[in-house]
Parts: sequence; C-alpha cells; structure tokens
Amino acid sequence: MKTLSKLIALIVSVVFISSSAFSLELKFGHVGKPGSLFHESVEHFAKLANSRLGGKAKITTFGSSQLGKDKQLLQKVKLGTVNFSLPSSVMSSVHDEFGVFDMPYMIKDRNHMAKVEKQVLPGIFKNLESKTGYKVLAVWENGFRQITNNKRPINTPSDLKGIKLRTPKSKWRVKMFQTYGANPTPMAFSEVFTALKTGTMDGQENPYAQIASAKFQEVQKYLSISNHVYTPAYVVVHKDQWSKVPADVRKIVEKAAQDTQGFVYKRAAELEVSLLKVIKDAGVKVNTANRDAFVKGSAAVYKQFGDEVPTGNALIKKVSGLAK
Repeated sequence: MKTLSKLIALIVSVVFISSSAFSLELKFGHVGKPGSLFHESVEHFAKLANSRLGGKAKITTFGSSQLGKDKQLLQKVKLGTVNFSLPSSVMSSVHDEFGVFDMPYMIKDRNHMAKVEKQVLPGIFKNLESKTGYKVLAVWENGFRQITNNKRPINTPSDLKGIKLRTPKSKWRVKMFQTYGANPTPMAFSEVFTALKTGTMDGQENPYAQIASAKFQEVQKYLSISNHVYTPAYVVVHKDQWSKVPADVRKIVEKAAQDTQGFVYKRAAELEVSLLKVIKDAGVKVNTANRDAFVKGSAAVYKQFGDEVPTGNALIKKVSGLAK
C-alpha cells in the first residue's frame, strides 16, 4: 500500500513538473514603484490577462526597475529576455516622431489625447515598427508633469534659471528646459531620489503619481503645478519576439492591454487629486505656474522640433488641431 501511495505521489509530481515546464511565462518589466500609476496599471493588466489566459500562459510583473531601467528594458524586449516594457518619455529617443509629446502644452486633456490616439498615433506606431521592430499593444498614461525643486517656487520660465533639473532621457525635454534657462540633466528614474537628497540635482519634473510613489516630497521644498507636458505610456513588445508567442495568447493579451486603458485613465484622474494632498501634507509649498508665460517661452522648442524632425511641423499641426 505504501509503495502504491509513493507511486501515485511520484506520478502527480511528474505531471505537475511537466505542466509547469510547458507553461509560458511572459515577463513585464517597468520602472514604477509600488503606489505609482505604472505599478497599478501593470498589476491590473496582469490580473485581467491572467484571468482570461487560463492555463495558456502567465504574465509576471517586475516593477521598480528590477529588470533594468527604461533603455535596458527596451533592449531586453528586443532580445526576448523580457516580453513587455512600459516606456514613456524615452520613446522620443527610440523614434523621433514621439517627440511631439514632449512639446510643451501639446496635449490639452484626456479627451484630446483620445482623438490623437485614433488619428495620429497609428501612423507613428507604423513608422516605429518598420524602423525599429518595436510594436505598441496599447496606450496607457504617465500623466501631466509638474516641477519640484529645492530653490524657489516656479511661476515663469525665468524662475528656472540655473536650477539643476533632472529630466528623463528625452532630448526634447532637455531642450525645453534649456530654453527656459534651467540646467537639465537626463537621469534614470531609479537614481533621482538620491540625486535630490544629496543636492546633485535641485529638482525634477514628473506626474504626481511618480513624485509621491518615489517619495520626492521628502527631499523637495517646492511643487509648481505647471502641467507642462502630458506623457502617454506605451505597452511595448518587439515584433520578432512577439511573433513567437502563440496566436491565441497574443490575441488575449493584446485585448487585455487595450481594455486596461479605461482603468488607467480613471485611476490617473483620481491620483491627481489624492496625491497632490499627500505632497502638500508632507510640507511641500505648492503654487500654480503661469501657463501663458510658459507657452510664450516655448516657441523656440516648437520651431526646433519642426526644423529637425521631417514630419515635425505636420505632427504639431495635426495634434494641436485636434484640441479644438
């Protein structure tokens, strides 16, 4: 009887090991910390996709730059060691047309963004895929960006003069803040808290969800509500690697990624209210920047983008036209 029990246990274990061995794991790496919009978005997506996948595959998530920073993650997606990443501003360094979303005050609100997604982004995505192999499964959000620093409140562009400001690795974000008179430096998100704490950087610019989840309110004195850039985020795979995933799995995952957008936009709007309170309650002094002064001070950046990017002027005209 004992021998029979052992045999049954052995068979069960072999079946379990075999089924695990044939299970398809899809890794989603991102830079968001717990409590960030990125973290909540990815977790919602993984839960939704896994509930629909059954035993076909399983999505596992790795936040807080565990699998690498943005550029490293994109390289790993290309190589196939990571299946998905969630880049935002860094995409302008992958394909120049994404720089249109680095133009100050380009996106008015989420209704405007919805029109841009339908009428402008398909063309950009097609060019991205043909030139780089990266494929966008869905558009999510990083959000409207605000400025924090330890020097002074920022009301007009001139208030930024000389401020050492961390930016993402986006050349147009750097050019924007250079135009305003700041001293911008691209830096990986995972390095920003220490840079602010030690004084290597005076300030940074990010949406509330990134500011609060990374606890920048603990090392910054001033928050200036500028809404200077709205940054979409993109669920990215690489076509060569993605084509190796079974077609039925791809279909389920792509639909789940697109269906997650509603959650992302709703949650983003909620966080804009609740996290501003968190930042204020931490003792950070808050002011609202002069939008008109920043719009006026941004003309040179628009001109440079139009001059340097072949489709730049056409993109600016088309995107801004959809705000009406």
